[in-house]
Amino acid sequence: MKKKASMRFGRWQFFAAILILTAGYFRGFSAPAAYAQGAAALVPATKDYSKADEHARAVAKEWLARGIPGLSVAVAGDGRIVYSEGFGFADLEERVPAWPTTKFRIGSVSKPLTAVALLQMVEQGKIDLDAPVQKYVPAFPDKGAKITVRLLAGHLAGIRHYQGDEFLIAKHYDNVLDGLKIFQDDPLVASPGTKFSYSSYGFNLLSAVIESASGENFLAYMHGHVFGPLGLRNTIEDQPAEIIEQRARFYSRLKDQPVRNAPFVDNSYKWAGGGFLSSAEDLARFGSALLQPGFLKPESLQLLFTSQKTMDGKETGYGMGWFIGKSKSGQRIYEHAGGSTGGSSQLILYPDARVVVAMICNFDGYGGWDKEDIESIGEAFEKK
Repeated sequence: MKKKASMRFGRWQFFAAILILTAGYFRGFSAPAAYAQGAAALVPATKDYSKADEHARAVAKEWLARGIPGLSVAVAGDGRIVYSEGFGFADLEERVPAWPTTKFRIGSVSKPLTAVALLQMVEQGKIDLDAPVQKYVPAFPDKGAKITVRLLAGHLAGIRHYQGDEFLIAKHYDNVLDGLKIFQDDPLVASPGTKFSYSSYGFNLLSAVIESASGENFLAYMHGHVFGPLGLRNTIEDQPAEIIEQRARFYSRLKDQPVRNAPFVDNSYKWAGGGFLSSAEDLARFGSALLQPGFLKPESLQLLFTSQKTMDGKETGYGMGWFIGKSKSGQRIYEHAGGSTGGSSQLILYPDARVVVAMICNFDGYGGWDKEDIESIGEAFEKK
């Protein structure tokens, strides 16, 4: 009897594989999890989004035609996911489809996640945004000018960004303090507070601040206080040595060249600034949790989404972990893009329409997508 059951299951698997390989795209919703207040819930949509669905598919298929191996797109409206779909392949060699729950590298979209952890510590009175960073990380060298936590969170601290081949680091770093050694002895690129100078390393330094103030390992803190409470079940650090379910493989392409496997990297040197994996659904849930007070207090949300200013009063267009601006159509948005070896991502929040759109793919090469394409997907759902 067991043998017959096994044979039936084998035939079902074969039939399912044929269906997968002949499908042009893949759609699905994961089972709901326990969410904190303000997180998006996976419940049926109450509006007709069929035309918006069709537009999203058309845009995604165009991306596939440009050479993106696999991607997923998710849209949340009024705190619930109303669209979620995977396209292409998470693994080209094994022909594994990309699902809405596939884990891709999100690159710098890791920064908004880190910023939420920072503001939690501020709410608890454990971090003073205007204190010098050495209050929490005394091993960080004095640069002859006051570098505050607030400046770090807004890319105003003068900490440098990647240089040379640092984007391709393959060495494993056991803790966040070791990762700081890559840049901590280098001179500042600008006097603190005088110039917006984008820096993933600045967020790495923030992770050391969070670790010190919380008394917890940075990754443990993120899992216990951000990922877990928000129901982000597919968000995790990209540990290359570990077996991670539904992790995509990563690809790249130079101009006029075929798609190739991306170089091996170990992102342990930059968890906070660009080292997390996530799914489009998780990012849509995360963004939805920040569209109203609940997970964070109103004053914390204001800090996230209010542009900081240089010392001479010029707005930078960046709050804490978020770019502040307008879409091509003129709507107010909070957004962040991410680029990593073998991965690209975009997360856009429309606070007035309460819409969130997320796209992630396993590709960092020539061609691909434009932010305006993703805006068009989100705004098609916003019109409903």
